[in-house]
Amino acid sequence: MIKVTVWNENIHEKEEFYKDNLLKFYPKGIHNAIADFLNKDPEIEAKGVTLDMPSQGLPDEVLDNTDVLFWWAHAGHGQVEDSLVEKIHKRVLEGMGMVLLHSAHYSKIFRKLMGTTCSLRWRETEKDRERVWTIDYSHPIAEGLPDYFDIPGTEMYGEIFDIPQPDDIVFISWYAGGEVFRSGITYQRGKGKVFYFSPGHETFPIYNQAEVQKILTNAAKWAKPTTSTVRPMTTCIDVAKSPEWDK
Repeated sequence: MIKVTVWNENIHEKEEFYKDNLLKFYPKGIHNAIADFLNKDPEIEAKGVTLDMPSQGLPDEVLDNTDVLFWWAHAGHGQVEDSLVEKIHKRVLEGMGMVLLHSAHYSKIFRKLMGTTCSLRWRETEKDRERVWTIDYSHPIAEGLPDYFDIPGTEMYGEIFDIPQPDDIVFISWYAGGEVFRSGITYQRGKGKVFYFSPGHETFPIYNQAEVQKILTNAAKWAKPTTSTVRPMTTCIDVAKSPEWDK
């Protein structure tokens, strides 16, 4: 089983404004909505946690037993403790996978993993339209996806996106205003795999779309840790001292 922890700030879920939109689409919160559809896959065991829980939802016993960490964030980036960011970063380098969603591009952990500002252009209207194009058919995250699919209501994220060159660009989005955006990208950081996926604005039911659920389920499987044998490094001095050097 792939053990997935879905972390969410759980801030908007408690705000009066969002009762008529976010909770209408995700009555148990975004974290539980994502965990619920991930749990439909027999290979995944997912649970939701939130910022307002003890240890900000990720005590050591939870973090150390997480294969893939999903991260949804928007309004509470600054509330995440730096010590927790350091722990997450260490776990990614050790092999834990990470899937960052929507406004998590500006989270402390994503910016630390990227080493850049991770800024972008954005536009929020009452209702924008997004077409997500699959451009890397060979990538495991794109398995079972059509050439493209439409998200009828969304928030625009546009280039320039201040990130390092991705290892893979799996999806590119086009918006009704003409903007484009690298909406599904991957990185390797240490032994850990990182996937960023931009669709997921809280006032639209984007995580209820079948295509989005398929992408995130594929991402959890792709990002899971892999076991490998690591050979100890040999220095030039070690080689020079080796008896085989004289042969």
